[in-house]
Amino acid sequence: MILIVGATGHLGRHVTRLLVAQGQAVRAMTRDPDRAGALQAAGSEVVRGDLRDAESLRAAMRGVRAVVSASHAMLGAWGNSSSRVDDDGQRALIDTARGAGVGHFIFTSVLGASPSHPVDFWRTKARIERYLGASGIPYTIIRPSAFMEVHAYELIGKAVVTGKRVMLFGPGNNPKNFVAAADVAALVVRALDDSRLRGETIEIGGPDNLTSRQVVAVFERVAGKRAMVVHLPLSVLRAVSRVARPLHPGVSRILRAAIEGETTDQTFDPTPLLARLSLELTRLEDWARTR
Repeated sequence: MILIVGATGHLGRHVTRLLVAQGQAVRAMTRDPDRAGALQAAGSEVVRGDLRDAESLRAAMRGVRAVVSASHAMLGAWGNSSSRVDDDGQRALIDTARGAGVGHFIFTSVLGASPSHPVDFWRTKARIERYLGASGIPYTIIRPSAFMEVHAYELIGKAVVTGKRVMLFGPGNNPKNFVAAADVAALVVRALDDSRLRGETIEIGGPDNLTSRQVVAVFERVAGKRAMVVHLPLSVLRAVSRVARPLHPGVSRILRAAIEGETTDQTFDPTPLLARLSLELTRLEDWARTR
């Protein structure tokens, strides 16, 4: 049995479906089983579980040989804060997996995870990477760049396609890398099968580095319409982030990440990855035309 934590997210859904298609026994863990009807219909077992609930983790872990952790709470606050889910919750998941004798743990981190990153989410991911590495469980860490489903489509492309105003943070001239969740899922499934990837930290991104302006242009071509674009100055983002921090830490975190996205190197070169592993990486425009 393979346990997918965060099974209803973009990555979790793809991993679950790929494994079920292979004939694997899959247990999809989610806080809201009502959202997992399609996964259950596809052949996975759906269980209610919460990284903040130790008993639910023990129940979900019974009979499990491998765990894929694809859950996060970057936007979370208060009871669902990133510290409770991404830090305490992931540690509890690792501890439960170790106690259950799980043979392989795949942790979805983030490209750029570092103890010194300016945004706490990246620092938390780095802490959990180290915690997993010291746990004694055979592991693989996957560090994806920004998922195009969220950062390219939900935040930019959806407004273009639906004819709504597009708001870009800053000038929108800083190249970023976007990766398809399906491509990351293919790597996760590969790591479950390939023992040579145990103990590895693997970075993955898409084939293109695009500015936000270029993302707008991609969806303009796909939709066949011109976008209405406005720019929110970075100085405004910084001010709103400071004000939002005590009110909603998750929103503040997202805004700080957006500032980093427009002021630091966000590119990725997939050449070393492709030289090592046989993977197909999806261009944003191809994804947009077939979504």
